[in-house]
Amino acid sequence: MAKTQLGARVDEDVAELARRRAADLGLSIGDYLARLVQDDTSGLRARAVDAAARFLAEHQSVFDDAENAQQAPHGAHAA
Repeated sequence: MAKTQLGARVDEDVAELARRRAADLGLSIGDYLARLVQDDTSGLRARAVDAAARFLAEHQSVFDDAENAQQAPHGAHAA
């Protein structure tokens, strides 16, 4: 497939995050950005976000219980 060069200006911190993540994945910046665009436009990202939202909704009580347990004062006991 033929390659086309794109240009974009982003904040330096965003650029650094992209560089690090691409390196973590063993990808060039171009390949990493291409993957992000493909995931976004294919609906993969939206499906993943929806799945995460459903998981959180289904298990919210578990997270609430864990958070409440962390906030209980030391030495407190359930009645």
